[in-house]
Amino acid sequence: MIQNHEIDYRIFGEEMQYVELELDPNETAIAEPGAFMMMDDGIQMETLLGDGSQQQTSGLLGKLLNAGKRVLVGENLFMTAFTNTVQGKKHVSFASPYPGKIIPLNLSQLGNRIICQKDAFLCAAKGVSVGIEFQRKLGTGLFGGEGFIMEKLEGDGMAFLHACGHVLKKDLHPRELLKIDTGCIVGFTSTVEYDIQFIGGIKNTIFGGEGLFFATLRGPGTVWIQTLPISRLAGRILQYATTSRREEGSVLGGLGNLLDGDGWR
Repeated sequence: MIQNHEIDYRIFGEEMQYVELELDPNETAIAEPGAFMMMDDGIQMETLLGDGSQQQTSGLLGKLLNAGKRVLVGENLFMTAFTNTVQGKKHVSFASPYPGKIIPLNLSQLGNRIICQKDAFLCAAKGVSVGIEFQRKLGTGLFGGEGFIMEKLEGDGMAFLHACGHVLKKDLHPRELLKIDTGCIVGFTSTVEYDIQFIGGIKNTIFGGEGLFFATLRGPGTVWIQTLPISRLAGRILQYATTSRREEGSVLGGLGNLLDGDGWR
């Protein structure tokens, strides 16, 4: 495994953030395709098969297997590497794909391993391995939705996640249990136990509006939580896009459309 490159960074913005990475000569950062925002002259881009962490130690078959794991979690088969090829410090920036926050993680201070949602990874120092984390428990596998297959980030360098809405960092004590919507989980340290629990109750099941299951996270460890899962945001946008504008916030609802002439066509 390639030794993680040590990179400095700055995060800019409030709601639509981007992270600027400072690269010394020959330092490299990796990122998801489409995350790139801008870079200084002297930085070279290269497309990698997989995450780049095994480029020098694996043959073609190993690279394909490594990249194939990323496809299973819904990520791109390739990653992009940005390397400072000149003397002096250079900068490259990556932007969040939707409103929210960028979460910097120093893996060396977090047990060298983080489990996160499939689409949470933004960029990292080269040497950080981006793979899959199977949840083996029956309840998780059958009912977890977002939680059946998650991503794992391994290494001792910097990695950056992005989340939608506000982000809460919560430290769980040993045996402390947190019940949470599966989509609200951004990531957690490898010491946290993860499972899915049935909500139960006929009224909760039919009328609760919160889904049939929630995740349980048991400490010790650290959890990062987002207030607005991107799936929830997308669902609301789709709902409003397919609803007549006069029904939104109107006491009259459909009657208002009728009186306004829309119902006479």
